[in-house]
Amino acid sequence: QEQMVESGGGLVQTGGSLRLSCAASGRTFITPVMCWFRQAPGNEREFVAAISGTGGRTSYADSVKGRFTISRGNVKNTMYLQMNSLKPEDTAVYYCAAQYGTNWYEQDEYPYWGQGTQVTVSS
Repeated sequence: QEQMVESGGGLVQTGGSLRLSCAASGRTFITPVMCWFRQAPGNEREFVAAISGTGGRTSYADSVKGRFTISRGNVKNTMYLQMNSLKPEDTAVYYCAAQYGTNWYEQDEYPYWGQGTQVTVSS
């Protein structure tokens, strides 16, 4: 059974840092594109960052560029999101997702999702 699990969320003050982790398991997960989306209460889910199967290419939303870094782990089908200089507007549930397509920015292209981890940034 395919499964994705996020961890690392929590409560931090403005300017603080968090590191999110995502682990995917199952027969389907062989070097997929992996990404992070986030969703705040009452808002649409939005793209945050994505990384290619080899880790050679990355993409970031303008709102997090320069503050967040996505990377793949040494263990296959793991990835991380290092979040620095956090702002209150970063508060959301963060979801990891995976796909084998080419459209990195459309959430409907991702068939595999984790349950989400809460990130709260206080002012």
